[in-house]
Amino acid sequence: MKIKKMPELVIGDLSVKIPIIQGGMAVGISLSGLASAVANAGGVGVIATAGIGMMEPDFNTNYKKANQRALKKEIKKARQNSNGIIGVNIMLALSDFEEILNIAIQEKVNMVLMGAGLPLKGMDNLIPRSHGEKKPKIVPIISSARAAKLIFQYWQKNYDYIPDAVVLEGPLAGGHLGFKREQLTDIAFSLENLLPETISVLKPFEELYQKKVPVIVAGGIFTGEDIYHFLERGAQGVQMASRFVATEECDASSEFKQAYLNCQKDDLIIIDSPVGLPGRAIKNDFLDDVVKGNKKPFRCSWKCLKTCDFRTAPYCIASALTQAQKGNLGHGFAFAGANAYRINKIITVPELISSLEKEYSQTINPIL
Repeated sequence: MKIKKMPELVIGDLSVKIPIIQGGMAVGISLSGLASAVANAGGVGVIATAGIGMMEPDFNTNYKKANQRALKKEIKKARQNSNGIIGVNIMLALSDFEEILNIAIQEKVNMVLMGAGLPLKGMDNLIPRSHGEKKPKIVPIISSARAAKLIFQYWQKNYDYIPDAVVLEGPLAGGHLGFKREQLTDIAFSLENLLPETISVLKPFEELYQKKVPVIVAGGIFTGEDIYHFLERGAQGVQMASRFVATEECDASSEFKQAYLNCQKDDLIIIDSPVGLPGRAIKNDFLDDVVKGNKKPFRCSWKCLKTCDFRTAPYCIASALTQAQKGNLGHGFAFAGANAYRINKIITVPELISSLEKEYSQTINPIL
């Protein structure tokens, strides 16, 4: 059977062989191991930076330096293990956002993806100062056409420059979500409805700067058929996260991965995160306790997120996610996308990519 290949994802002068960006999964889920494997398979491998210093010995006493040191190590490891495209995911809500962004630029990553806020002020370092100067591709993660317009208008006015692409994340994603609870099940906020609005909003900026700005969709993308579905509707690529958790190369513990294999559809619930956003996670005893109003005592050694009020938070989300990454799910929980329950085995990254390509090809030509 001849496999009909997916089109390349082109972002400026960067060509991605397969139009898949691996979603950044923070607190140690997507580090150099997963990122380099995805990059080697032809996609964009992404290192998530939030809580990246968790394994450094001085994390609790000097977390900013620990995070910077760990990020440098992970980028270097990814580069040693891959000649492919490596990106970093940086939450704008991080209290050390500026320091982490500067490390990413210094280490010459190919792409910087920014979510959990709007990248407006303080982005000067990302702007090339001269023609031909190499800087990472700038990719904001948004959840609406309105957010895209705000970002691009601000960049046009203040930098005379615009981002290189956007990731449009819908309500079926895992982790923290850029929607209100009631919007998560409202068809008006489905990815299918958000996509044409976003493409339309970006067109005037593309024309003004003579620059194509690809829209990459995320949230609930599970099969090659899903990829075809959105590319046909105008997206240039997809971002996938949950599928990559269930791979041998994922940097999470085996217990974390097993939580994905064990979960049922009803186990995927929406929680109120201490950082003030709804989030999608796998239900477990830890979260049941939180719902019952049982506080999980903790001492905040650092304020890792600008939006977290540790004085009133029922638990420390950084600690809970760290424990989960290590396999101690009795003291934490796993974030997951809405389709995580469909995962039933651990495979390699090349096997996953191959199956997605096959499904994509069969969608185009079902008789193959």
